[in-house]
Amino acid sequence: MTLYIDLANMISSRIEQGLYRPGDRLPSVRALSVEHGVSLSTVQQAYRHLEDQGMATPRPKSGYFVPPSRQKPELPMVNRAAQRPLDVSQWDNVLELISIPPGSPVLQLGRGMPDISSPTLKPLLRSISRLSRRQSVIELSYGCINGDPALREQISRLMLDSGCQIPAEDIVTTTGCHEALSAAIGATCKPGDVIAVDSPSFHGVMQALKGFGMKALELPTDPLTGISLEALELALEQWPIKAIQLTPTCNNPLGYIMPDANKRALLELAQRYDVAIIEDDVYGELAYSYPRPRTIKSYDEDGRVLLCSSFSKTLAPGLRIGWIAPGRYLQKILHLKYIGTGMAAQLPQLALAEYIAAGHYEPHLRRMRSQYARNRDLMTNWVSRYFPPGTRVSQPDGGFMLWIELDRQFDSQRLNRALLPHAIQIAPGSIFSATGKYRNCLRLNYATKATAEIEDAVRKVGETVAQLLASPD
Repeated sequence: MTLYIDLANMISSRIEQGLYRPGDRLPSVRALSVEHGVSLSTVQQAYRHLEDQGMATPRPKSGYFVPPSRQKPELPMVNRAAQRPLDVSQWDNVLELISIPPGSPVLQLGRGMPDISSPTLKPLLRSISRLSRRQSVIELSYGCINGDPALREQISRLMLDSGCQIPAEDIVTTTGCHEALSAAIGATCKPGDVIAVDSPSFHGVMQALKGFGMKALELPTDPLTGISLEALELALEQWPIKAIQLTPTCNNPLGYIMPDANKRALLELAQRYDVAIIEDDVYGELAYSYPRPRTIKSYDEDGRVLLCSSFSKTLAPGLRIGWIAPGRYLQKILHLKYIGTGMAAQLPQLALAEYIAAGHYEPHLRRMRSQYARNRDLMTNWVSRYFPPGTRVSQPDGGFMLWIELDRQFDSQRLNRALLPHAIQIAPGSIFSATGKYRNCLRLNYATKATAEIEDAVRKVGETVAQLLASPD
């Protein structure tokens, strides 16, 4: 990243933190040049970049100021769910999203990919390299079916931050969070069963339900607080629901954090109707607030919550190491793990345990949270600037996903096809529903550091949206 982008990001962060308030004069070009040891032209470039983002306004002979009002776009609307169990479709569209190989020239603005370029990952790479050179067969062995003991001990300690006190022996490592979620569904339900889900919902869970021959009952979901508890209670009264699956903390794709009171109320409903809760917490440690929010699992006293997570979003998906705290379903999970993938890879587990124990994990999380929070605001500003008026945008409280809602007649799958010549890909909203709702929505990833290339890609997406809206046929 160039010096002026680094400087612009620093000033942007200070504005977001309230150090510079709306209407305040920003530091002079000369003052910033002296403070940061950069040239005057670098500072001027940084201010022009902030001006482009709507973060700074120039005044002749007076300098740069924080704009008096920086209005956020409206939130996506709460969609009315079907309120009946539905078979899952959309596999072809999901396959299209995940089939682009690493190193492809296509800029993937829709994939659930964290930034893997951070220098805070270097100790992890060194651990993997050192362990792979060690004269030992441990890294090449099968390991334990429930995972490496040292890693499970570290996960147990990490879970304390979310309010959970779960011993290492009650944790099972998996091949990513996807396997944890699939195993949780298989342990609590059987083919033909009904599972209540938030809507929009993670496409991986949708496809797991399709694969198991189960039905999804989509619940209305608020972009700030999560699923409607009233709708959930009505659904529990009307349908034979066997499990509730949701991502209550740093939701994918809406980004909300469900209030603690709602989490407790949801658990009480599950207890009253005796159903399991499958809690996806894969983004939970990327909440922008501190301390990180509590999980539903932290309130669980009878083992009905299966907590699933991984290091794919906080560190790197290529590690393929996730985990599950399955409560009363431990033996079923172990059996499904055995007949599915068997043991998780030993080498990345050992390296992860070493990385966390050495104290590298928390500094990495702090860096990523700060970067993602800053990038959220940049991406939101770009969407507001380059997309048609009336575009609705989520306000994520964590993670690195932005959910965008367009005119009801818009087709985001058509948008993806139109973007192919520009080597850009977005995630169409239809894959986040059992039956292809949300065709007028899309998901964008803002994990990587802001660059002119990414801004230009967002501009191109916005321009293409406008063109398609102008020519609906």
